[in-house]
Amino acid sequence: MTDFLLELRCEEIPARMHKGARADLEKLFHAQMDAAGVSLGEITVWSTPRRLALIARGLPQQTEAVSEEAKGPPEGAPDQAIDGFCRKNGVTRDQLELRDVKGRPTWFAVINKPGKAVRDVLADAIPAIIRSFPWPKSMRWGAASLSTESLRWVRPLSGIVAILGDQLVECEVDGVTSGYATMGHRFHHSGPITIGGADDYAEKLRACHVVVDHAEREAIIRSGAAKAAADAGLGLVEDEGLVVENAGLTEWPVPLLGRFEEDFLEVPPETIQLTARVNQKYFVCEQDGKLANAFICTANIDAADGGAAIVDGNRKVLAARLSDARFFWDVDRKKTLVEHAKGLERITFHEKLGTVADKVERVAKLAEWLASEGIVPNCDPALARQAAELCKADLVSEMVGEFPELQGLMGGYYARAEGLPDAVADAIRDHYKPVGQGDDVPTEPVTVTVSLADKLDTLVGFFQIDEKPTGSKDPFALRRASLGILRLILENGLRTSVRDLVNAAEQSGRPNVGEDVASFFLERLKVQQRDAGIRHDMIDAVASVETGGDNVRMVKRVAALQAFMATEDGTNLLAGYKRAANILKKEDWHGIEGEIAHTGEEDPLALVDNPDMKAVIAAKMAERRSSSLSYTPEPAEQALIEALDHAEPGAEAAIKAEDFAAAMAALASLRAPIDAFFDDVTVNDEDREKRASRLNLLDRFRNAVQRVADFSRIEG
Repeated sequence: MTDFLLELRCEEIPARMHKGARADLEKLFHAQMDAAGVSLGEITVWSTPRRLALIARGLPQQTEAVSEEAKGPPEGAPDQAIDGFCRKNGVTRDQLELRDVKGRPTWFAVINKPGKAVRDVLADAIPAIIRSFPWPKSMRWGAASLSTESLRWVRPLSGIVAILGDQLVECEVDGVTSGYATMGHRFHHSGPITIGGADDYAEKLRACHVVVDHAEREAIIRSGAAKAAADAGLGLVEDEGLVVENAGLTEWPVPLLGRFEEDFLEVPPETIQLTARVNQKYFVCEQDGKLANAFICTANIDAADGGAAIVDGNRKVLAARLSDARFFWDVDRKKTLVEHAKGLERITFHEKLGTVADKVERVAKLAEWLASEGIVPNCDPALARQAAELCKADLVSEMVGEFPELQGLMGGYYARAEGLPDAVADAIRDHYKPVGQGDDVPTEPVTVTVSLADKLDTLVGFFQIDEKPTGSKDPFALRRASLGILRLILENGLRTSVRDLVNAAEQSGRPNVGEDVASFFLERLKVQQRDAGIRHDMIDAVASVETGGDNVRMVKRVAALQAFMATEDGTNLLAGYKRAANILKKEDWHGIEGEIAHTGEEDPLALVDNPDMKAVIAAKMAERRSSSLSYTPEPAEQALIEALDHAEPGAEAAIKAEDFAAAMAALASLRAPIDAFFDDVTVNDEDREKRASRLNLLDRFRNAVQRVADFSRIEG
């Protein structure tokens, strides 16, 4: 067994492509080796701005010999068919074997393939890997680029190192041949470096100021930036994305701290941090919980002056950027948000839904309704409307034009700067939340109201113009909007019907989409609850009985059901329910209605349309019939009747009080009686009345359980 080193060297690879490139290199190498039958041990993949490197441990020197069989024509086939079969498989006639296939002699070719040197396998694999590499963006270069057949790579490929053990794997791709030599740091080591193999690769590069392991460079930046801040009496504002990006930009990272003018701190801190991060890839620092006038850049050299010149140059560039930010801040505050909002008439939200100004008016109307109706408790309708009317005004500001990531946030700053109420400023700032699964959910009434109205308008509007998500496509992020609505409802305990919300958000003159949106919400609720550890069948079981669209109530009920089903009582009650349901199905029995059909009596339920009322009446009729039986019930039968007499009103009262744990406890009391009933009582008795009464009793049991949840939808 021996180790293999592959390095592909080129000009600077964009930092954002490193992670994907490492994964692609390992995947392509695995595919080539698997196809050739080469077993692999541990694989390590590294990246720097100028190279991709792979080390594969424990490769054999030779692949194993294999024997393959090919079925040919039957005996007696024309010579042309047999000769063609031989040519195709590289054998002669005397190498064929005759075997019986379903009673008919048939020719077979046995092809023995000898093992192949792994070095030769690698020599073929490397060009294939390079040519098929799936860079997000790639280029051609030099004179060869005139042909579309020339090599495409992320940047001009300049070198290949391919060594198996200590032997060179000879290969060539578009004039670039493999060798033992690589290059060190662009500034610290200009000459070639001779690599002996996988074992000395990383250390030889380190000696030439290249840390080839990207994870090690990340650790150097992470700890070095924190130390630089601490040495200046500051705290580092941690940014893991920036750590990874700087590691992708440097081969010899050196974090350095610099200062910028303190008067720039008059600009909102998020603006400074975003300017430093996005434009310059700098970390920022804080002191006493506030942004400090300090930054940390990551140099790519070990400078003789300790980095003083680098810091000064970076300070000047950052100062120019911050001057722009301060200019935007000053210019934007010369207008009120009401004046900014007039510019929204020039921005199209969607060709079928009008301008952003049109959307704002819809959101304002909906927000005022949510507050007035008390759907969001303790919300002032006037403040809700004011916040909604101004929530998109910063979209036309200079600052948001430069940094779209700051929309909402800057509106909050501008609102506070002109003296608007804090509730309005906070709502403008946070109305986009929650954006993702881990984002904070607003809790302040005005913010909740505007956020809910904004997302509802988006969701319902796009459904009305038939722009619904399909499969994996969701161009208007409607799944995210619906999950945001659900989180606002659930985490703030908003007691409302989804259908009422949709009706309020629907635009007149467009199709009604209540059913579609309600179904969409239910699917999103399943996703949200599944992520929270709730089974989908539990949601289905509750959704069948919770038809009012109150998501808070539904989630409470689902949680209680899942907790109950995790107990022994829940498991056994489910088994009893399914046994009862199977008997009733087999007998085609529909409770009181079944008995009426059987006896020819008049049906008192015929004029009742409401299913809930129908179930209540049927249960009462069953209870009355069971209390006036013409025969003496068996002990287990009587015990089930009495258990139902106790459990039904208890469960019903608990459901009304939304004490779903108590409702489940009431059901649990039926477990022992139903088990004993099945053990001791013959349901299909020869006596016609006994049979009907016992089937009705099972139907009553089934209905009692289904008042809490539809157990027929529970798996198991």
